[in-house]
Amino acid sequence: MTAAESANSAENPWPVRTVNTKIADWIHRLGQIWVEGQVTQINRRPGTRVAFLTLRDPAADISVSVTCSPDLLYRTEIPLTEGSRVVMLGRPTYFTGRGTVSLRVTDIRPVGVGELLVRIERLRQLLAAEGLFDPRLKRPLPFLPKAVGLISGRSSAAQRDVVAVATSRWEAVRFVVRDAPVQGPTAVPRILGHLTALDADPDVEVIVIARGGGSVEDLLPFSDEALLRAVSACRTPVISAIGHEPDTPLLDLVADVRAATPTDAAKRVVPDVAAELAGIDELRARSAHALRNWVRRETHVIDGLRARPVLARPFTTIDAHAAQVDRMRRDIRRDVRRHVDAEERRRDHLSARLATLGPAQTLARGYAVVQRTDVERPHVVGEIADMPPGAEVRIRVADGSAVAHVTGGAHVTEGEAS
Repeated sequence: MTAAESANSAENPWPVRTVNTKIADWIHRLGQIWVEGQVTQINRRPGTRVAFLTLRDPAADISVSVTCSPDLLYRTEIPLTEGSRVVMLGRPTYFTGRGTVSLRVTDIRPVGVGELLVRIERLRQLLAAEGLFDPRLKRPLPFLPKAVGLISGRSSAAQRDVVAVATSRWEAVRFVVRDAPVQGPTAVPRILGHLTALDADPDVEVIVIARGGGSVEDLLPFSDEALLRAVSACRTPVISAIGHEPDTPLLDLVADVRAATPTDAAKRVVPDVAAELAGIDELRARSAHALRNWVRRETHVIDGLRARPVLARPFTTIDAHAAQVDRMRRDIRRDVRRHVDAEERRRDHLSARLATLGPAQTLARGYAVVQRTDVERPHVVGEIADMPPGAEVRIRVADGSAVAHVTGGAHVTEGEAS
């Protein structure tokens, strides 16, 4: 390369041939490489020494053109068909005239079933270590979904089985059907697109991915890492209904529910209206029977209570104690009367004593009570000194009283003085 060629600028641009040559130089430095992918197109042109193929990445919508000798296609251990998983040894080649890249291969090796199973097992261990199979991540299925998303092959038996069985179980079920290839190199991208659209639909409450049985190679899309991670990231519950009972792609482990067959998926996604109505009738019959048994049991308890003497003859106890109550009442009355009579006699005795000792009886026997009334505080005269001459006194006798004035001096009798 000359100094003029390396000094690229707007005033000194490179011609197209220089650009293509430089690109070719960089690509050719890669040398021989091993590449794995799926064969999507095989074009054998009769009378030519070159066969054209398209090799596609199984997990992304990326492909590369491949050229090889036609004899190489016939020498492979297993005949190559579209969708075959292969490993190729080739050298990237850049055609400067057309500005295209292709892979010129010299060896093609089909990936065997044993190697595919080993790779699937390795992927299973990786996803298990990341926790994608954790049962705690499984989302419950709705009892009556507003709409069911169904991803399956166009007019396939799996699609017909799911729709027919689910409709027979619940006529009102509504399906949002998305057709997609279920094997081959285009299956994963189409399924991923439909899965994203259905997961974003607010009416779709459960998604079913269904296909019939097949070989390990046919079921490879359902063990694809990109699809498995997309299913794990879905907000909508996903049911895996791939193949028959022995078929176990990794999608069965990542999905929220694994159905043995598409028919089993239809049974899981909606309830059986006849079975539900029969269950309701059975529950109603059991409830009525239980209620009648409860009423019968409680009636027996009430009858037992009513048969007890305290309720059957409630006045028996009262009658048994009535005589005792009457006797006690008579005793109380007798005791009260006796007490009253005793108190009346005591009262009469005290009254007689009081009458005997009272002033009225004393006056009746000829005594008199003399009170001095000319002082500030009138009082009974108890001695001669209380009646000086001129004092005014009141003399009370049995039948009345009189007022008198003391005129003479005091005189003390001998008997009184002594």
